[in-house]
Amino acid sequence: MIRVVVADDQALVRAGVRMLLQASGDMEVVGEAEDGAEAVRLAELHVPDVILMDLRMPRVDGVEAIRRVLSSRPGARIVVLTTFAEDADVYAALRAGAIGFLVKDDEPERMVEAVRRAAAGEQLLAPSVLRRVVERALDAQAHADLPTPAGLTERELDVLALLGTGLSNAEIADELHIGVTTVKTHVAGVMDKLGLRNRIQAAVVAHRVGLVDAAFKTVRRD
Repeated sequence: MIRVVVADDQALVRAGVRMLLQASGDMEVVGEAEDGAEAVRLAELHVPDVILMDLRMPRVDGVEAIRRVLSSRPGARIVVLTTFAEDADVYAALRAGAIGFLVKDDEPERMVEAVRRAAAGEQLLAPSVLRRVVERALDAQAHADLPTPAGLTERELDVLALLGTGLSNAEIADELHIGVTTVKTHVAGVMDKLGLRNRIQAAVVAHRVGLVDAAFKTVRRD
């Protein structure tokens, strides 16, 4: 059972998220917080597998709450859940250490999948957020020091290209008709060979070297 803390200043949002997650059958909401300070306290009290964290909350906002949680529990897995998707929010939350970022108008199923992926240690960004992060990084040349994918196998290049579109390990497995465990092995190989820290960097590399086009679709190689 995946144990979750939900932090949002709106009671209706918290109730909706709780009902959605608990209806999944493999999740339990062990705490609800209406502000960042309470989120930090509940994270310490319950040691949840995943924390869903709103950004705009009273007393202590979501970004500061992320910092405080991770200062005491570096391995905590926090997914940001917010109405806003402006650049400043995205970058501040990611710099603070969030493992994922969802906007509240995403499909409900995506939230459930996001919690599962976060619990498994897999990074997740909503497609609109990933697009913004990659485009900003490319425009600013912020990742000019990232490597080229020399030395990757053909299958690892396929996986890198699909990482660039934001697909999960399960979605990559379906696309390539291979097992999820095999995908995890290839993802680990890509990260290790290229010295990457996370899937966001992998997405930037995939776009920069032309494995993914501007429409976030993979580019066929001859």
